[in-house]
Amino acid sequence: MTHPYFLKVAYAGGGFHGWQIQSVLRSGQGDLWKALQAFDPGAPLPQGTGRTDAGVHARAQGVLIHTARAWEPFRLLMALNAHLRADIRVLAVQPAPEGFFPRQHAVAKRYVYRLGLGPAADPLQAAFRWQVHQAVPLDLDLMAVAASPLVGTHDFTSFRCSECGAATPVRTIHDIRIVPLEGGAELVFEGTSFLMHQVRIMAGTLVEVGRGRRPVNALDGVLRSRDRRCAGQTAPPEGLCLEKIWYEAHWGVGEPSPWGEREGL
Repeated sequence: MTHPYFLKVAYAGGGFHGWQIQSVLRSGQGDLWKALQAFDPGAPLPQGTGRTDAGVHARAQGVLIHTARAWEPFRLLMALNAHLRADIRVLAVQPAPEGFFPRQHAVAKRYVYRLGLGPAADPLQAAFRWQVHQAVPLDLDLMAVAASPLVGTHDFTSFRCSECGAATPVRTIHDIRIVPLEGGAELVFEGTSFLMHQVRIMAGTLVEVGRGRRPVNALDGVLRSRDRRCAGQTAPPEGLCLEKIWYEAHWGVGEPSPWGEREGL
């Protein structure tokens, strides 16, 4: 008999080659497994919710682990963090219900893409932003208008990379917001799930609109083309962070999704 626990894990992605375990390269999943095995050698591989790419950050990666004995949650959190490097941390632990699987039971995610918009990169923020250099300020209002055709359920073939192995390119985006900040901006994407590089390609395409290199009404045509060549550049990974995940409410893991649950639940 093993004991399941749900973890909220944060990591600065610059030191990792993604979440998913690698044979040689460092990964979030690999680091967490090593930490767990340090005091529970037979523990199975931790299971995460989102497969963040190399260089992408996470503030709320949801992870399921199984331990050989029961733990008080805070003591388990402290034990794991004692064996982790400073750029990855377990932020919260709770017992997980039997039958809960984070990847299968997630209903929505929030990704935030952060831009630096000053004349020079802020050295305290540079590892977590894409610094957009240009003489004319980025037009955030145009970007917000341009993003509207992406909201809803669509075939997002134009916004996924060629290596994406998803069975279908159809995804639902609930909301896209452009939030101005001092010295930068946040592009907030909330949806059921996302294709490989989808958020980074959408961010790169929206920045082209903000720079005046693409008309404000262009994204509807890009979406309908179902052709990756019609979309913009893939924004660099350092600006992207997995900020929040919502799960099916009946599991009691986290707060309920503001958009309800999938059909049939």
